[in-house]
Amino acid sequence: MIRIGILGDIGAGKSYVAKKFGYPVFNADDEVALLYHKEKKIFNKLKKILPKHIHFFPVDKKEISRAILANESNLGKIVKVIHLEIRKKLKIFLKKNKNKKFIILDIPLLLENKINNKKDILIYVESKKSMIQKKLTKRKNFNQKILKKFKSIQFPINYKKKKSQYILKNDFTEKTIKIGINNILKKIVYK
Repeated sequence: MIRIGILGDIGAGKSYVAKKFGYPVFNADDEVALLYHKEKKIFNKLKKILPKHIHFFPVDKKEISRAILANESNLGKIVKVIHLEIRKKLKIFLKKNKNKKFIILDIPLLLENKINNKKDILIYVESKKSMIQKKLTKRKNFNQKILKKFKSIQFPINYKKKKSQYILKNDFTEKTIKIGINNILKKIVYK
């Protein structure tokens, strides 16, 4: 099994690109949403560390957002609780897909939380800043302050780019993405 990690700026289209590979994808954002919605123990842990902010189960993203904006350290507390569970979910995913040729890791803090392996193939999804901003502002519940907080806990994009073996230019068209993915997969297979 070859592990491919997808890196890039927030809003660059990492999840879209990950899905287009056509192989099993571990999407950490989807897993977090499930944890908030279905895991009472996550709610209890978050309520314990953020009693002023977390009140209802399932966990409401608006409460999470308010907690992040209220205090500089709250995002770190949330990440600590959530990423422990994400690691468990990833282990299950890897075991389930151990016989697949490729698996795709769509994990925003892949490098920051040291979830990647040395053998992972890293692909940086590059998009124009103007296109990223346009896509982000269309997102439901978009908040510039929250975006800045998340960026503050991530490695700089230049560092992620440098760590990547491949760069895939995303102009947000399916044709370009498909061509880019096919070219990269050919290079990986014939390495």
